[in-house]
Formats: sequence, C-alpha cells, structure tokens
Amino acid sequence: MWLYFEECSVLPPEQNRRFNPAFNMAAIKQVFNEAVERVRMPTPMRLRDLIRQIRAARTATEEREVINKECAYIRSTFREEDSAWRCRNVAKLLYIHMLGYPAHFGQLECLKLIASPRFTDKRIGYLGAMLLLDERQDVHLLITNCLKNDLNSSTQFVVGLALCTLGAIASPEMSRDLAAEVERLMKSPNAYIRKKAALCAYRIVLKVPELMEIFLPATRSLLSEKNHGVLITGVTLITEMCEHSPDTLQHFKKNFSVVVGKGKKSSFKDCSQEEIVPNLVRILKNLILAGYSPEHDVSGVSDPFLQVKILRLLRILGRNDAEASEAMNDILAQVATNTETSKNVGNTILYETVLSIMDIKSESGLRVLAVNILGRFLLNNDKNIRYVALNTLLKTVHLDTSAVQRHRTTILECLKDPDVSIRRRALELSFALINSNNVRTMMKELLLFLERSDPEFKAQCSSSIVLSAERYAPNKRWHLDTLLRVLIAAGNYVRDDVVSCTIQLVSESVEQQGYVAAQLWRALEQDTSDRQPLTQVATWCIGEYGDSLLYGDVSVSEDPSDIVRVTEDEILDVYQRLLWSPQNTVITKQYTLLSLTKLSTRFRSNVERIRQMVQQFGSHLHIELQQRGVEFTQLFNSHAHLRPALLERMPPMEAIRRDNGSQQQQTQNNAVNGLLDVADVNTDDSTVNSDSNALLVLLGGNDPSGISTDSEQPNVKPPVSVPASTDNQDLLDLLGGLDMGVTAPPPVAVNNMNMNNNVHSTNNNNTLLLDPLGSLGSLSSSTPTLSSLPSMVPNSDLSSLVAYEKNGLRIMFTLEGVDIPSTISIVMSAYNETSLPLSDFLFQVAVPKTFQLQMMSPSGTTIPPSGSVTQILRIQNPNKGALRMRMRISYNTGGASVQEQAEMNQFPAEGWQ
Repeated sequence: MWLYFEECSVLPPEQNRRFNPAFNMAAIKQVFNEAVERVRMPTPMRLRDLIRQIRAARTATEEREVINKECAYIRSTFREEDSAWRCRNVAKLLYIHMLGYPAHFGQLECLKLIASPRFTDKRIGYLGAMLLLDERQDVHLLITNCLKNDLNSSTQFVVGLALCTLGAIASPEMSRDLAAEVERLMKSPNAYIRKKAALCAYRIVLKVPELMEIFLPATRSLLSEKNHGVLITGVTLITEMCEHSPDTLQHFKKNFSVVVGKGKKSSFKDCSQEEIVPNLVRILKNLILAGYSPEHDVSGVSDPFLQVKILRLLRILGRNDAEASEAMNDILAQVATNTETSKNVGNTILYETVLSIMDIKSESGLRVLAVNILGRFLLNNDKNIRYVALNTLLKTVHLDTSAVQRHRTTILECLKDPDVSIRRRALELSFALINSNNVRTMMKELLLFLERSDPEFKAQCSSSIVLSAERYAPNKRWHLDTLLRVLIAAGNYVRDDVVSCTIQLVSESVEQQGYVAAQLWRALEQDTSDRQPLTQVATWCIGEYGDSLLYGDVSVSEDPSDIVRVTEDEILDVYQRLLWSPQNTVITKQYTLLSLTKLSTRFRSNVERIRQMVQQFGSHLHIELQQRGVEFTQLFNSHAHLRPALLERMPPMEAIRRDNGSQQQQTQNNAVNGLLDVADVNTDDSTVNSDSNALLVLLGGNDPSGISTDSEQPNVKPPVSVPASTDNQDLLDLLGGLDMGVTAPPPVAVNNMNMNNNVHSTNNNNTLLLDPLGSLGSLSSSTPTLSSLPSMVPNSDLSSLVAYEKNGLRIMFTLEGVDIPSTISIVMSAYNETSLPLSDFLFQVAVPKTFQLQMMSPSGTTIPPSGSVTQILRIQNPNKGALRMRMRISYNTGGASVQEQAEMNQFPAEGWQ
C-alpha cells in the first residue's frame, strides 16, 4: 500500500484526492496490528490443506475426527477475537457446512466480516450470510444496516454483493425497508448494478408481491437496454409481475406507464412509449437475424437464454388476447422455421416456441407447425427430448386433435421404447387419440402392448382399454372380443371394474351370449391360475348360459364349421379342478361354486355329481365357502323344489340402466343448457318455474325468462313412467313367486337414480352376483318373512346415494341427521378412480330459494389416484319440500380442464322428519 504524505505530493493537501490523513493512519495501524497478530498467533491451516485432509480420510469416522478437530480450533480463534485469520477460518467453516456438518456458531463472525472495510472480507462474509442465515433466524436482522450502507457504496462490486445477499436472505420486513434503495439502483448508470438490482427486485416481488408497484416505473427502461444481462433480468422481472398480478399484466399489454403520486396508491397514466409486445418482437427478431457474436453465441445460436425468456413472456402476454397474439404470430413462425435443431440449444428454443404457440390465440397453420415440431422431437435419439414431446402433446391434444393424429404411428412406436417413462406417456397419449374412426387400429396396437408390457402397466392399460371400448365400440361382437382379449392378456392385474363391466355387457348382449360362453370355455380349459378375473367371468357366463354351450351349435369364428362341442362331464372336470386348486382365490371359488349350483338346472344329468361337489364345501375351512356349501346343499335336499326358480337365468342387467341412463343424461344436458324440462319433474308448474329460476341464478345459468312452461309448450310429451323394478328387484321377484308360506310382498320402491349409478359399483355388482341367496340364511331353519325382504336389496338404504359418476370421478352423498329441526347434513365424498390426480377440484351446489344451504370447507383440492376428498353440506328445509339440487364440478387432469354439471333430485323425504 502506497502512503502519500504532504511533502511527496505536488498538489496541496486540500486538492490532493489521494491524500486522506485519517484513512492512511487507520490503514497503518491495521497493517501493524495484523503483523503483530500473525507473529503472536500461529498460522491456521489453509482451506486447500483442510480439503486435502478430509479427502484423505478413509472412513466416515476419520472424516468426523478431522472436522471436529478443525471446528474446535475455529471456535477457539473466534473466542480469542482473532481478526487476522477470521476470513480464512470462516471460509473453512463454510466448506464444513457444505459437507453437512453444523456451522451455526460462525454466524456472528460473518457479520463482523461484512462490517469490515476490506472487499475480500466482505466477499466471504456475504457468502457466509447467504449460506448460514435465513429469514427464520433473528440474527439476520442485524445485517440490515450493513446492507443499506453497502448499497450506497461507490464500488460496484460491493453493491453487487449487497444486492445478491439481499435477494437471497431478505425477509418481508427487510424487503420493505430496502425496496426503495433497490428501486434507486435499478436506475443506476452502471449496467452491472442495474442487472443486480433487477434480480434483487425479482426476489423481493416473490417475497412481498405488494411491493410490485414500487418497481413499475423502473421497468420502462429495462427493455430498451443494449446490454443482454440487463435485458434478460428485466424480462424476468416483468414476467414475474405479469404472472402474479392481472392488473400489471393488463398494464403491460397496453403500454408502459408512470406512477403518479409517490408513496400513494399507484394510478396508471398512458404515455407515448412503445407497446411491450412489438418491442419484444423487435428484440427477438434482432436475435434471430443477428450475425455471429462471440459474447452471446452458444452452439451457433445467439443468446438462447434471452430468447427463451422473451418467448415465455410473449406466451403470458398473448394468452386470451387475440390482438397481442396476432402481433406475435409472424415472429413465432420465424423462430420455428429458422432455429437450428441439430443442437440441444435449438431444441430448447423450439420447445418454448411450441408452448407459446399452443397457449396463445394463434393461427391454425401455426398450431400444425408446432405439432409437427413435436413430431420431429419424437424421432430424436435423446430420451429427454422424446419425453418432453410426449408430455407436451398430451397437454395440447385437446386443442388440435387432427394435427396430433398425423403422428399416431410415431406415438405408437414409442410404446416399444425401453424407457419406462416414455412408454407411460406414450400410453396416455395413445388413449387420448382414440376415436370412433381409428378405434380398431388403436386397440390392436394397445392390446399387443398389453400382452408384452410390464406388470406395472397392465392394470391401468386394461382399465383404459375397457373404457375406450365402451365408448367407441363399433358393435357388440367387437366389444366383447376386446374385453375377452383384455382378460387374457392382463391376467391377475385386471381391476375389479373390468370384471363387472364384462359381465354386464354379456348380460345385455342376448344374441352374443352363446358365443361368449363358447369363447370363455376354450380359455377356461387351459391353466387359468394366473388369470383369476378371466376365470370369474368364465364361470359366471357358463353358469348362466351353460345350456346354450351344451345343446346349441355355437361357432366361435368366421368359419361356421368351427363349433364348440362339450359334454357335461368335461365341464364338471374343469370345475372340479378349479374348486380344489390351491392357486385359485376365495373369490374365484365363490364364483365357481355359484356357477356350479346354477349348472344343476342347466344340465339334463349329472345333478347328483354336482350335489356331491357342492356338499363337500359344507365343511370347508373358509367361512364364506362353508356358508355357501351349506346353503346350496339345502337346495338339493329339503328345498329341491325351489332350486329351478331360484337359479333361473338372470334378466339383462342393462335393460333398466339404459332407460335411467338416458333419463340421467337428459337431466345433465338440461343442466348444461340452463333449462329444466317441466314435464320431467313431478311438481306443479309454479314450483318448477321458481325453483328453476333460483337454480339458474345461483349457478349463473341462462336468463330465467327463457324457461318454458306448460302454457308455452302445449305439445310437450307426457313423462315416461320408469318401472320401479331393478336388477335387485328381479331377484325379489324370483323369491316372491315361490311358495314359501308367506304372501308375496309388494314391489319395494327403489331409487332409480341410485340404482342406475350403483350398477357400476364393483362391490355392489360382486355382492349381487356372488351372493344372491346370502340374505336367506339357512333355508332349513326358517323362511324369509316380509321384514327380511328389504335386506336382500344391497343398495336399498337411501342414506348413501351416488350423485355423480363420470370419467372416473364418483361423488357419493351420505345423509346424516342433526339435532336441528328440518335440517339434514350431507357428507359429499369424491372418489378418483382414474390413474391420474385430479387437481383444483371444485364442487359447487345450488338449491332453490326455499332452502338454506351451508357448505363447509373441503378436505382438499387435489384428489390422488384411488383417493378421495370430503365436504360437508348442511341444508335447512323449513317447508319440508322435495329437495332439488344442481351441481357443478370442475377439476384439472392430464393437463386438461374439465367442467361438468349434473342434477340430483332423488333425496328421501324421510330425511326431513
């Protein structure tokens, strides 16, 4: 250090800028004291020597010994106020902290280094503050004054250190105290300081969004910078502001503005500045057309980081804005066509361009170009690029399905990719592309994938194939063949809903029942221990339609001569193997035992052999099989005359469900259109009109004046009467027609909507299919009475209702009484039966004005796969009238937003008693 004295200076002391007696004397004393300290105190270990010792440790124990020894020495130097080597000791302590060892005892030493006038000390001190301090600790409040002093420093690097530290550890209180200083530095003539200040403002806006207005005036000049560092930080700051404030977004969409009234609420005033979208377009165009610049070139692309930031900001500005989107269409097309794709840098820009095109109101040709870019990504050798392309196509397939369909072959090829993540995304995208035109081709490929896929894919893939086949099946025969192939290919990984869905389809397809029974018999002849669901469906079908298999000429192929020939003994041999195989589950044996009992009424002989096989289960170790063995044995002994009527063929399960389904679909359509068909509601005209208006007002539907009444629609068809019997009622009819010593009870009133929705429930179907006699108890001990008949209907308890079931979302209402008169509590439970999470779930309800509705907060807004969310509704009904409810359900799944409306009117009247 050179010391300038008065006799050595040419200029007088008052004009010599380098002369400062106080500063030079302080420096002389500091240098002298440090020299004395170095002589008095031993020289500590250097950082590189510490790193070398730690790396030389062979075990974790040796490493801990080295670190503990050094930490003990550092503590001792801190206690002795060793200022000479404080910087070196703190640096070693930071390295120890990076290894995961405690270093909190060095926090105050970092503050001492920050207060030091030396830049080398400040650098280590600020680094230690960023690593060891955060807003949860009170120590960081002591640094506020040091930060304010350094923000006013004349050295740009000291100011940069203070800004970096403020952005890293700032608390809301510290941000409010120093926001004005940061805003002042954003207008600094130094580009380095402006860049650091803009980044610090970005972090402050994240912490305290209400401080955003302070930085708005300073953002005007950021986009006019020539320095790319300042430009990219300015774009980042504006992007953050637009994402978190709709008002700021609208302000930037129009033009820049100035803030009128310092320290008051901001008011925007238009000025003649250039609009932000054309400005960004100009900057992006200059980057594309700019020549080679060594300072900004990355793999032949000019500043790709700035291009990506600008594209992201354009996406935010052009969302739901046709005018802004029109202004950026041309530049997006230029970026998409002129960017080099041989390097990963170019692929990054193209990916951001695709996201911008899909998110704004772009032209159809530009969307096709974006999808084609993603199609090229699918052919890339890089797995990450292929995954990103599939993920983006899955999010945008609903925007332009026809453009994505052109790459269907490439997407199906991704199902053969060795990477499991790519296969999973390709599978989801393949199901999203299925429609009525390509269902045969897509199902063929997906069934091949199901056969050779890993076990983790089989459950999801099989359920998705079943849903797609049910939606787009060209005919019943193809639908049944597809379900059978799923049962064979997926094996034991088939979910229970596939079993119930297949049985329902077979039940309603009367003309194909013999064909299905023959096909399943061929599959059942082979070893099915690894295909339990297939065995369950096969035994059920053979038990129901075994007579057509035995005595009908059923062809199982296009060749009429390919007829299945089977005898009763062959069937019983297979059943013998299934019942006594230890590899079959108890559920499968229940299906088989019930099917075997039904075959006793289908066979013309071998009834005695069937009785002996059933009787053997009367002493089975499993209580369920033992109960069935005992009950079914009674049907062969003392109650043999009841067996033919009890075990006759079940009626088609879909007969009632189709009527109810159409009625429910009509109700949902009316809800979506904001109309109520008066003829379909069993109330008087005035009640319907007022309730409908109330529902429409609450849910924001169409103008209530547009609702038609009976006087306006004289030609309205009378309501179609829906039979009260259901599949479960058919079972009661079977029992009611028998001579059991009691009078046949009248038909039990069953809620049609409830039964319609519950017909899809796996547990209810299995209960009906497996245990049609479970409520009879022992036939030899007693006969069913009138009081026992309601227990035979599994879903006759109206305290639990299915309010909505569609696209894998099932909403259940559980009615609970409360102590308040004329008040009922409804527990809404939403179940996610899909493989994807349902996010941003929102359940809204509207009731007529005569009711009082109170909705509690839901248990969550995200429903994981196989998870649920609950919400409590409390409804007061002073007039004890019929409750009519309209629901609106909205959620996000797979990148798509879903919104549905439905109506629920089938509430039990006794709930208000």
